[in-house]
Parts: sequence; C-alpha cells; structure tokens
Amino acid sequence: MKTTNMRKAHVVLKKEDISQEKMRVGDKTVVVLDVLLATTTITSALADGATEVIPVMDVTEGMNVASGMDPDTCVLAGEIHARPIDGFVYPSPSHIRSVIKNKKLVLSTTNGTVALRKSEGALRVYIGCLLNNPAVAKTIRDESLAETILIVCFGNSGDLSLEDFYGAGHFLDCLVQKDEWELTDSAKAALQFYRGAQGSVYELLSESRVGQLFCENGFLEELKFAAGVGTTSIVPVLKNGIVVIHQPVSMNKGSDLFYGKSEHSQ
Repeated sequence: MKTTNMRKAHVVLKKEDISQEKMRVGDKTVVVLDVLLATTTITSALADGATEVIPVMDVTEGMNVASGMDPDTCVLAGEIHARPIDGFVYPSPSHIRSVIKNKKLVLSTTNGTVALRKSEGALRVYIGCLLNNPAVAKTIRDESLAETILIVCFGNSGDLSLEDFYGAGHFLDCLVQKDEWELTDSAKAALQFYRGAQGSVYELLSESRVGQLFCENGFLEELKFAAGVGTTSIVPVLKNGIVVIHQPVSMNKGSDLFYGKSEHSQ
C-alpha cells in the first residue's frame, strides 16, 4: 500500500534518456550502471588502490586532462566501441590492476563515462555494478533521504543493454527488501527480469550483445570478474567531476547486505 512518505525508484534505460535539466531539479540520488564494463572497472580500480577516477567525455578530453599531470601519478585508459586506443591502457580491471596503485585513473569509455558526466548534476551520484550493488544499496538506505532514486543504465549505442537492465534489477532487489518503495514501470520490469532470470550470472552476461563481443575476443576472465556478485564493499561516488570512495561497508559473511535470489549470487 502506497504511503505519502514512500520514496520512488525509477530506471533510466539508456544514457540517451538522461535529462541533465531534470537531474538538477529536486533532491535526487542517482546510481549509474555499466556492468560491461565502465562501472565495474571504476569500482575495481578504487579497490586496487587508485586514489581517484576522472571520467571524461571522449579521447581528446582524456588526453588533455592527462597532459596536465605527472605521468608517474596517473593512468590514462580508454576504448572506442570496445576497441583499444593507441597510447591508452585498455579500460578493463585486469589491464588496470597492475599499474593503478596510488595513481589517478583518467578514464574514457564509449558509454559509461559519458553517462556519468551527464548525471553529475544530481545531488548524489553513486557508481554501481554487480560487484558492489549490495553495498551501494545499503549506503543509500542508511544515508540518503532523497525522494527519488534514479538507476541509470548506460545502454549500448542508443539501445537497451541486457547486462545493465539485469544489474538494475539486482540493485533494486538489494534496495527494496528493507523499506517500502514506489517503483515505476521501468523499475518493476527490471526487478522482475532479475528475479525471473535463469542460469548463472556469467551465462546471462555472456548472452548479452557486449558479452558476446567479450567471448569472441577472448575476454572471458573480464566477463567472469564482472559477474562476481557482492564481492566488494567499495562504494564509489562522483563529486565535482571526480570519483572517489564514499564509505566502505562491511561485507563479512552473514552480513545483511546480501538480498535476492540466492541462485543469482553464485
């Protein structure tokens, strides 16, 4: 039953649907998701010791930002339509992990960093993925009093992205079981899709368009890594154009962070 103080959760299906003007209106909390692979990479980089992540709109901006830094203190990473860029580290967790400790990550991706920048007008912007959705959901439940939670799927070249839609459903499953929420139709659809999905997380990600590209190009380890549900307590947050760690949350065995269907958490 709906109550007057019930908060609303809405899923934005792709970055092209983001209204930057609406982001600035009211007290909104945003959770951005690019499961394959930008938000997974950002979360992983911070967990691996990056001091901060600077998301940029494109390759040119990335080069300009990095040119003003000591090369020993930063890593420039990026891709264009999943293809490597000369002079850039490929923006996947395994490529970044060995070079990122105690450095800043300047990151350019086709979808993820663009959507992050388009969302920065909101009062709070968290970065979510399957790795940390439980921790992000708990942080929002504990700390955010926003009337509206927007879960932004980055999508893929203007289309719905299967892995992000699943990730949005997983995040909602973590969020709604402790409080009363009013879900829009897109949020209900994402939640029902997540709860009704069959098979392992890895299999579902493999069936997505981007996941198939990963398989074709031998990025199986990256795919398996991105499918790791609830493996980190890192909660990245975007502040003044820079992503930093918001607040680690305990994820010990038996923690109440883990909600949802157990077969999707294996």
